[in-house]
Amino acid sequence: MESLKVAGELESLDEIAKYVLFAAKQACLPKTKAYKLRLAVDEIATNIIIHGYKEAGIKGDIVCHAQLSDKSLIIHLEDRGIEYDSTKKEQPDDLLKPLETREIGGLGIYLAASGVDKFLYQHIDHRNRHTFVVYRDSGSN
Repeated sequence: MESLKVAGELESLDEIAKYVLFAAKQACLPKTKAYKLRLAVDEIATNIIIHGYKEAGIKGDIVCHAQLSDKSLIIHLEDRGIEYDSTKKEQPDDLLKPLETREIGGLGIYLAASGVDKFLYQHIDHRNRHTFVVYRDSGSN
């Protein structure tokens, strides 16, 4: 599948979502898996735009690439923003507390990681690469 390259701006999130949903359709993913994948990619793309670019005072692109095999759909998000390994973020320990007593932040990354079968991070040649893997097995949603 051809890669998608967009500006690292909030306005690009719709285009990224469409790309991910198209890839999910090509992979024949059940709607629930496709939705969770789109949500996971959207969360990380939003973090890249806000924290990796905007708050750092830099501009850059996000490259989204889909790999389809018999067993899985893999989505890679690459950026040149501030290096940040989302996989090192611990699961929030206050999930069962009332909303008003919870700490702000961290829940989106937890939801992103839990919405896919594998969530990986690499820093290669001054690029962040977040990888989302969803297995194509038809037995689970």
